[in-house]
Amino acid sequence: MTTKAPDSVRTVLATGRLTGWRTVDLLTIAFLGVAFGVAYWGYGLLYNGPISALGLAFQPLFGLFVGFWFIAGVVGGLVVRRPGAALACELIAATVSALFGNQWGVTTIVSGLAQGIGAELAFAIFAYKAFGPLVAVLAGALSAPLEWIYEVFAYFTDWTWAWKLAYLPLMVVSGVVIAGVGGWLLTRALAQAGALNPFPPGQEVLERRAV
Repeated sequence: MTTKAPDSVRTVLATGRLTGWRTVDLLTIAFLGVAFGVAYWGYGLLYNGPISALGLAFQPLFGLFVGFWFIAGVVGGLVVRRPGAALACELIAATVSALFGNQWGVTTIVSGLAQGIGAELAFAIFAYKAFGPLVAVLAGALSAPLEWIYEVFAYFTDWTWAWKLAYLPLMVVSGVVIAGVGGWLLTRALAQAGALNPFPPGQEVLERRAV
């Protein structure tokens, strides 16, 4: 008797109508958003301390550390796999971070919107039918451009355009590594631990174990 190799297990999509959000989907996005929002707030303390000191000589280096703030959108999209999941998760996380109090205040919500739209676009490009590591990486990468536009006109108006242009690829690299790869690994770890059994990533793990 032959069995399928684990890598050949199908991609599990959201059940029912793509836009038919279940109560468990809404609650999970809310929970993830709040959890990441608290993490964002804590990371902001680190970013404004030791991390900021690393970039004093060449401030565009800050871009290498922004990817952590993109991860909520990536994970939200990978878990729920419905239109709006990435954007909602990132926006909730940004809002919670702002409510906890940080140096950016309510403008953090604008950043969450910009980052979430970028992540959402990556999943939309594949019509919400592909959720592998390459899509996660793309979501992390696309979280950067709109945020870059916002930041260079809102925060870094005194930078030269050489610095501004150098900042974007560093943000993209950070998004790819921290949010894309990191978000993919985190989602897999949660699924393998059984925390995502009601969702497609959890179902994929169950199918792999069954073959």
